[in-house]
This record gives sequence, C-alpha cells and structure tokens, in this order.
Amino acid sequence: MPHHTPPRLAEGPRVGIRPFTRTDGVEFVARARESRELHRPWLFPPQTVEEYAGYAGRLIEDPTRAGFLVCDRDDGTIAGFININNIVGGVFQSGALGYGAFAHAAGRGLMREGLDLVVRYAFGPMGLHRLEINVQPGNAASIALARACGFRLEGYSPDMLYIDGAWRDHERWAVTTEMIKD
Repeated sequence: MPHHTPPRLAEGPRVGIRPFTRTDGVEFVARARESRELHRPWLFPPQTVEEYAGYAGRLIEDPTRAGFLVCDRDDGTIAGFININNIVGGVFQSGALGYGAFAHAAGRGLMREGLDLVVRYAFGPMGLHRLEINVQPGNAASIALARACGFRLEGYSPDMLYIDGAWRDHERWAVTTEMIKD
C-alpha cells in the first residue's frame, strides 16, 4: 500500500510519527477493518474510505486537532494512530489524546514508542504544557499504555463521553511537561 508520504516528525528505534494524509485512506481503513475485534467496544475508527476522508480532513484542517500516524520505521506501514483533540492555547496549552493500535502491531510496544514521540512533539514543537487521556475503566490495554508513558491518574468522571450508544464512565490520566524526563 505504498504512496508518497510526508517526512516523519520524529523517530524512535522502531517507529516514526507523521501527519495523516488524505492518501492514507486505503491502508488505514484496511487496518481498521482487520482490527475491529481489538477495538470494540472502546474505539470506532473509520471503516470506509469515505469515512476516513472526513476523519482525516478534520485532523488536517482543524487547528484544534492534530493527527499522527505511528509507522514502522522499516517499511512505513501504519501501526496505529494518535490524535490530539480539543487543543487549547493561551494560559491552558493543553490537548486531549485519543489513540489506537492496529491488530498486526498490538502488543509489540510500538504504540508505547509512538506515544512517547507524540508527547515529546506536543511538548516541543507544538508548545503544549499538558496532555490528557480519558479511558474507560475496563480498557486495561489503554490504561497500561497511559501508565507506561508516565501519565498519572487524576480522577474519575461518570457518564463523561457518549460512545457506542451510551454515556460511558472514564478515568482521567494526564502528563505535563514537568513530568517528562529527557
């Protein structure tokens, strides 16, 4: 599924992060479809190229969002995605993270490496100070990723987000620039 891709914004030993492009739709959707069982009931990424076009368009065009694809350094395949939503500047300098691994990459530590890269990019070039992750309490893999990347549990919010037809409780995890060690 190769196509022209933008340069990576940051690289680790096994993955790099880069922005979404409109031409990633075919690969992204194929990976999302392969990963449906892994994602449900927590996550509902686009399942068609048309859905992807709207999703990617919002991440590309909306200044309150930033989307990153986590890509294998060797072959460039998409291992997962990390989005920063609700970016607020001024005295807040904060954003809310959402993410998902694709099944072929799950459990290999690639998302941990990718999330570390996104956090450093957000706190560096993007100039943010705080990132938050809201996780449903039963999503053990997502909680483990937040914890492994240095996020701290800050609270519990009943009926916080409307997902899959119901208001869902969430744990709130956060990290600030002061918590990240070089």
